[in-house]
Amino acid sequence: MTFEIAFVLFIIVLAFILFVTETFTLDVTALVILSILFLAGFLTPEEAISGLSNPAVITIALLFTLSHALQKTRVLEYLIVRINQLVSKSRTLGLGVYLLTIGIASALVNNTAIVAIFMPVTIRLAHQYHMSPSKLLIPLSYAAILGGTLTLVGTSTNLLVNSIYMANGGIESLGMFEFARYGSIIMAIGLIYILLIAPRLLPSRTVTSSLTRSYHLAGYLTEMKITNESPLTGSSCKERQVNQNYDVMVLDIQREGRLISHNVGDRILKEGDILFVKGTVENFLRMKEVEKVTLLTDEKLTQKELEQKDNILMECMITDKSDLVGQSLYTSNFRQRFGAFILAIRREGSILRKKIAHVILNTYDTLLVYGTRKNLDKLAERGEFILLGEVHENLKKVRFWWMSILTLGMAVLLAAFGIFPILKGALIGTVLLLVLRVLKPNEVYQSINWQVIVLIAALIPLGLVIESTGTAAWIGSSISKTVLSSSIEWQPYVLLAVVYSITMILTELSSNAATAIIMTPIVLAVTAQLGVDARPFIFAVCFAASASFITPVGYQTNLMVYGPGGYKFSDYIKVGLPLSLTLLIVAVLFIPIIWPFS
Repeated sequence: MTFEIAFVLFIIVLAFILFVTETFTLDVTALVILSILFLAGFLTPEEAISGLSNPAVITIALLFTLSHALQKTRVLEYLIVRINQLVSKSRTLGLGVYLLTIGIASALVNNTAIVAIFMPVTIRLAHQYHMSPSKLLIPLSYAAILGGTLTLVGTSTNLLVNSIYMANGGIESLGMFEFARYGSIIMAIGLIYILLIAPRLLPSRTVTSSLTRSYHLAGYLTEMKITNESPLTGSSCKERQVNQNYDVMVLDIQREGRLISHNVGDRILKEGDILFVKGTVENFLRMKEVEKVTLLTDEKLTQKELEQKDNILMECMITDKSDLVGQSLYTSNFRQRFGAFILAIRREGSILRKKIAHVILNTYDTLLVYGTRKNLDKLAERGEFILLGEVHENLKKVRFWWMSILTLGMAVLLAAFGIFPILKGALIGTVLLLVLRVLKPNEVYQSINWQVIVLIAALIPLGLVIESTGTAAWIGSSISKTVLSSSIEWQPYVLLAVVYSITMILTELSSNAATAIIMTPIVLAVTAQLGVDARPFIFAVCFAASASFITPVGYQTNLMVYGPGGYKFSDYIKVGLPLSLTLLIVAVLFIPIIWPFS
């Protein structure tokens, strides 16, 4: 092992540690790794910025734009809700058709957008079938992931792997619908699993409620202020049995600017004390009535604002496009900017111990917002929020609305028949929509997930370094030794199982894009050493990098449903591990049949 190889291996390990620990956001971590490699002399200036001109990166950005144009028409909600109504008499058939159409839609539209669109629809569907939304939200994410594997454009991972493969001597590009030959198999297996087995493993952690017409709002953090009329004054939470009576957890007490975090239950409470409490909105309201405490709305809103007839309570999830991420409600001036008020905040996996106004917001935090329907609709239209209680199922006939459908469809079909590369079709389509004013220039910029673009563009040079320093060949040689220890006829199968397993594990721990960038050159190196066709192993990387079912952090769609479903980390392991292991076995059996080793 040379010093260069050792250094690159250290950088790879560092990257995964930073991804797993979430020390920085994904894009910042990628830029840190790029900067280290550049400063260490492993990259020329041209190589360091080569990711920005990579065809896959530009194609992904353009597909974000075309997806947004399609979203504006609401044609997907319209079609899927209508299709579901036709088969609503049978719950299993109805859910099967619903998830199948979600999967098919994900084959053409970014699956993060699909989950964002259909979370409210899925919650309403759960209400229709008298089910807990936690029984359906992980299946929604899984169906979108599986659907993304059906085409070259279904997920950014496929485009990325194809780009690296062709840049390293690939004879023939991965076909637009070539993925469907195997993707349709795992889609069928996945849907059967989701419909018949997953419901037995998933919890019923949320129930329907009339409060926001969606579901039980669990795990929120809010503030309550003790008044002079409150029975809590001169008493303690333990004496008043707050936890037992209202199922509300008092985390801390703020008294005259000082935070009390120890023996909270035994503290004698005073008028003016502020309690940081965690629980459900229904229980907050029950405690407010009995214990005579005031909520944030009572303290911060005027009587006129409270009595406004069109005010509603709505759950809003912060998307990765929001400029609120990294800011607090106070510094972002939320109330003045959006004309709405935050009553409570929820973040899965951590306990918040700050005043609501000073909590630094993260992507996919859920906010309980109080405001007019008009102002809340504006929040959703900006693309910065997902309204979890809202369902729009009417076809929105924006200017030349049919062009959005036609453009995306033609770009995919022309690429499938080899008439245009997908990059050319997506670029022409985007320009056409701009010229016809179906899209505005600012909408194009807002529709692109810049974090994903920066992440991929910054990591592509890492793949170049892995190849140029001999790191890929060194790792490939290590894998080859393991494979060669088995009998000759089984060696390709062992290699396929090893490649799929490593990719599957790495994608659960970090970004699927990072995993694809690291694994693709390694696969090309090891297949060259063993003298087998690289194509089946390249497809194995594509499918394994997308098959993230075991953790909420491995794939964005899993993280998006984490909070609304009221899930725990262990729920993903319980339901995702059997599916992942099943797909590993299926991959080893079927991939060689579809793409032979020689």
